[in-house]
Amino acid sequence: MNRLQVSSTPARVLADRLSTRAARIGIIGMGYVGQPLAVAANHAGFDVTGFDIDTKKVEMLNLGEEILGTVPASVIERLLATSRFRATADMAMLAEMDVIIICVPTPLKRTRDPDLIYIETTTRTIGTHLRRGQLVCLESTTYPGTTRDIVQPLLEAGGLKVGEDIFLAFSPEREDPGNPNFHTSNIPKVVGADDDASRSLAALFYGSTVEKIVPVSDAATAESVKLLENIFRSVNIALVNELKVIFGQMGINIWEVVEAAKSKPFGFMPFYPGPGLGGHCIPIDPFYLSWKAREFGFNTRFIELAGEINRDMPKHVIRLLTDALSRKKQRSLNGAHVLLVGLAYKKNVDDLRESPALVLLEMMESQGARVDYYDPFIPVVPVTREHAALAGRRSVEWQDIASAGYDAVLIATDHDMVDHPALVSACDLVVDTRNATAKVVSDRERIVLA
Repeated sequence: MNRLQVSSTPARVLADRLSTRAARIGIIGMGYVGQPLAVAANHAGFDVTGFDIDTKKVEMLNLGEEILGTVPASVIERLLATSRFRATADMAMLAEMDVIIICVPTPLKRTRDPDLIYIETTTRTIGTHLRRGQLVCLESTTYPGTTRDIVQPLLEAGGLKVGEDIFLAFSPEREDPGNPNFHTSNIPKVVGADDDASRSLAALFYGSTVEKIVPVSDAATAESVKLLENIFRSVNIALVNELKVIFGQMGINIWEVVEAAKSKPFGFMPFYPGPGLGGHCIPIDPFYLSWKAREFGFNTRFIELAGEINRDMPKHVIRLLTDALSRKKQRSLNGAHVLLVGLAYKKNVDDLRESPALVLLEMMESQGARVDYYDPFIPVVPVTREHAALAGRRSVEWQDIASAGYDAVLIATDHDMVDHPALVSACDLVVDTRNATAKVVSDRERIVLA
């Protein structure tokens, strides 16, 4: 790092502490982003404090207990064994940190406008305890300009100047829960800041924690990188979802089409259809840009259309389920006993954020169906922002499924540990939204792809 980029005394001091691993790292938000980052920073040799307002979560972490399936108890126990990790709800301890990383949710309001309440509240809390020489990094996905226009003024309200006294950067999280091949340490980290010192210090921290960093010119560029990544996925998933509906009317299997198309070694990238979009990123992040674009007089037509198509997928699934019940069982959805297999938004995780399965469950019940669910990763439905009424519902036991006499099974999540051949054998109507039954050989006449 050249001395011009860290010319101020606070920057030089912090650079030295980062280089020697003497810096203390505070991560606000012990969720799907914050916990893996804490693991990576601890493994890199830093002293890490995890901050969270949920005192129960803090207690569990300090006892070495698992909160997320993606960060097992064995990993948390190893963190605690280093004596370089602790969790706390005491925000006053932020004053002791050299680097503070914000990993809080950025949901949408019901009007599909950005809801920055968690970022704003967290930044104000940091400002209360801010001291000279600290680096603050925002990782929460948001629209371009948030770091500069929202976070920076709140941090500078106490008189400290970004780039001189304190430092500020944006580095978008790129977590993919449940992916066995990629984790925080080996996913390249984009880093952007609006001044040289902040950019260099953020690059020094993340470069010590992950295998590769990708510096960009400013925070707004880094904010835009994450939006592009998720808009790319949203638009392509919408395309294949639309093709699923069209090909389905033609009697063509969309999954077979995609599998054959991906044999082309160039010019094609496979995307797969499903019952709708889930997770915190893809259903939400594109609309942050849509909202910001309106400020500049632009309509993001691709983003809006993709969102419309993806949001309509649960309705399409319910139509196919209703039709299948009518054709194969001579009955309506009203009064039918249905098993929903999978609540998580993607396979092999316990993550319910924005899961289309929750929408499907509520839609079926609103039409008079009696619905049970089975998910080996989610034994009890926790409280969620949009589906609070479902909290406390319990998964049925696997051994009870065959004797329950379900009129239909609806597969919403393709967990690997579900025995799909046994499921088809036990139930004479299986509506499959994920092609989870692709390898089932027997009784295929019972399967309806949706």
